[in-house]
Amino acid sequence: MLRTLEVFVKRKLRQYFKNNYATRDMVKLENKNFAIVSNNCWGGSNYQWLNKPYNSPFIGLFMYGPCYLKLLQNFDFYMGQQLLFVDVSKYKDREKTYPVGLLADVEVHFTHYKDSTEAQLKWERRKSRLQALKSTDNLFFMICDRERVDTEIIKEFHKLPFENKLSFGALPIDGLKDCEHVKIYERPKSKNPIVPNGRKLFKLSFLYVDLVHWFNSGKIKRTRFKY
Repeated sequence: MLRTLEVFVKRKLRQYFKNNYATRDMVKLENKNFAIVSNNCWGGSNYQWLNKPYNSPFIGLFMYGPCYLKLLQNFDFYMGQQLLFVDVSKYKDREKTYPVGLLADVEVHFTHYKDSTEAQLKWERRKSRLQALKSTDNLFFMICDRERVDTEIIKEFHKLPFENKLSFGALPIDGLKDCEHVKIYERPKSKNPIVPNGRKLFKLSFLYVDLVHWFNSGKIKRTRFKY
């Protein structure tokens, strides 16, 4: 109960003094040209917080776990594919009221775009920024346990040959260190708990990880909460 209260208080303080905290983080940020690849809106929330341009096309969208892992396992190939759009998704979890893109055989769900024209334009523009980065050391990859991302997918994610990887989940995972996989403390509301959506997950992240330190150094520095 005390820990839950502390989480609540710290979140509200950060929300109330948002401009102060964000300004502090912007001053601390030394790495001005990095790209975040994430399976939901968590990445875009980082850019908004730090008042940085979107150097990644993975903004305002999400990907189901199997497709996201497949894309990362052959990242250069999929990022070189033409983005097409389909009327029917192979995932039947929800009604599709947004554009669904296709890169070869992986789906991209553009949940925060009004139509495929807007999604295509912004995907291509932001993809060119990512591809213009001089070093792959400036790519930061995140995955969380939503949208069919299970334990095995997260374990496979951490086997990928990228330097900067971070995962979030509602449960710990055997074999992964707490500087690799971050267990988010949320009271389980079901038998299969998952982390909150990308935007809320970002708002909780500061309790667990110094994200600016990660972007600056490539090293994950845990903060107050460890489970």
